[in-house]
Amino acid sequence: METKQAVQALSALAQDTRLGIFRLLVQAGPEGMAAGQIGDKLDLAPATLSFHLAGLHRARLAQSRQEGRFVIYSADFQAMNALVGFLSENCCGGASCQPSTGEENETPTRTRRRA
Repeated sequence: METKQAVQALSALAQDTRLGIFRLLVQAGPEGMAAGQIGDKLDLAPATLSFHLAGLHRARLAQSRQEGRFVIYSADFQAMNALVGFLSENCCGGASCQPSTGEENETPTRTRRRA
C-alpha cells in the first residue's frame, strides 16, 4: 500500500460515524449488509448514511453490489489487511514483537530518601 492510500483510508476512518459503519461491515463479513440495515442498526438518516458510505467507498475500504432492489455493502478485507500491513511494516525494527502484558506501561514506584 502506498502512503497516499494509507492516509486516505485512515482519514476516512478518523470520523465516528464512518468508523462505526466500517466496524459493522467487518462484523457482517464478506456477505455484507443492505444499506437500509446499516442505517437501522446505527440510527442514521439515508442521506447521512449515503454520505459516509461514499467516503468509505472512495477510500477503498467498502465495496457495494446490487442484489435486486437492494445495495449491499461489505468491507474490503484486502484493503483493510493492506492498511494493517502498512501500519505494522517493519514493526519493532525487525525484532520479534512480544505481546504487551500491560506492565511495561506502569510507572515504576520510586522510594523517597529521607534526609
